[in-house]
Amino acid sequence: MECNFASNLHSHFMSYKKHIIAIALIGPVLYSCGKSSGEQKMDAPQEYPLLVVAPQDKNLSVKYTAVLEGRQDVEVRPEVSGLITKVCIDEGAKVRKGQVLFIIDQVPYRAALQKAQAAVATAEATLANAKLSLEGKEELFKEKVISDFELRTAQNSYKSAEAALLQAKAELRDAENNLSYTEVKSPVDGVAGMTSYRIGALVGPTMASPLITVSDNSSMYAYFSLAEKQALELTSKYGSLQDAVKSYPAISLELKDGEIYGEQGHIDVISGMVDKTTGSVSMRANFPNASGQLLSGGSANVILPYQQSAALVIPQGATYEIQNRIFTYKVVDGTAVSTPIEVFKINDGKEYIVLSGINVGDTIVAEGAGLLKAGTKVTQMKPRTKEQEEKK
Repeated sequence: MECNFASNLHSHFMSYKKHIIAIALIGPVLYSCGKSSGEQKMDAPQEYPLLVVAPQDKNLSVKYTAVLEGRQDVEVRPEVSGLITKVCIDEGAKVRKGQVLFIIDQVPYRAALQKAQAAVATAEATLANAKLSLEGKEELFKEKVISDFELRTAQNSYKSAEAALLQAKAELRDAENNLSYTEVKSPVDGVAGMTSYRIGALVGPTMASPLITVSDNSSMYAYFSLAEKQALELTSKYGSLQDAVKSYPAISLELKDGEIYGEQGHIDVISGMVDKTTGSVSMRANFPNASGQLLSGGSANVILPYQQSAALVIPQGATYEIQNRIFTYKVVDGTAVSTPIEVFKINDGKEYIVLSGINVGDTIVAEGAGLLKAGTKVTQMKPRTKEQEEKK
């Protein structure tokens, strides 16, 4: 009986030993399989939208604050003194060149004109008498009745009469002009401003403020400034400031209410001097204003276009910044490689124009560059199904 018990115990021990050995052999195999699967998952390429860089034409724009002024803002002042007897214009009305705006008391100037006319008539009569006297003296001198002195005296009297007539005619012209100046006229076509002068006001040439200002708003000037560096870039691109004025494309105007003005303008003047205080270069653009929508003295934003041909354009989502430097991820053999790039200073907030760092045909990560790490294996993201788009 004891032999049977010992035999059974030995049999159970050997069976237990075999199970332990089997577990010991299988365990490393399972661990090895699990580790290999994890490593394989970690090394799998991550899906990102990729972009093959290709040249394309790109139009960008930038805004600059501008001050608007009419083609001419003419201060209208009287050329003679007197009381205003009539105001012939409504404030803010359109006026034509030569249109009467004010009338100054004409009575004294009409009297002065009549006096000048009388003086001319008197001078003409005096000259006629001097002429008759001279002709008679000349005949008497030929007959040797009078001396040379008397002839010369008659000649001088005639010349004096001629001079007196010329002076009288000059005074007549002055009187005529002064009378015409009593009608204060607009020197240009435009729009009348405001005036504080009414009937009965005493005005004259030396008054401090003008009677009224007439603005020629048929075209409007927009004055703005560029940084010196930008002005130099224009010179570099077009050859000279004069060539830049001739060749620069049409520009737009954004009004204060955000509306884009219906007419385009052109840069017609670029200052050849840099403002020492601001470091900027003054510029002027000319906009047609037949409708009168633009008002002199107002402000707006000029929108300057920048046209780039065969540019390398990438999304801003394909870039990230470190210490004011811009980088993108170039895909090389399926691996994301961090690459510094230089971009055009002007952008539309969505895309960059790349000046250097990548070339035509390079593949880059087009989106999510800020979340990506260098050395990551990447592959082209598969198109989303309709159901995935709806869930998104």
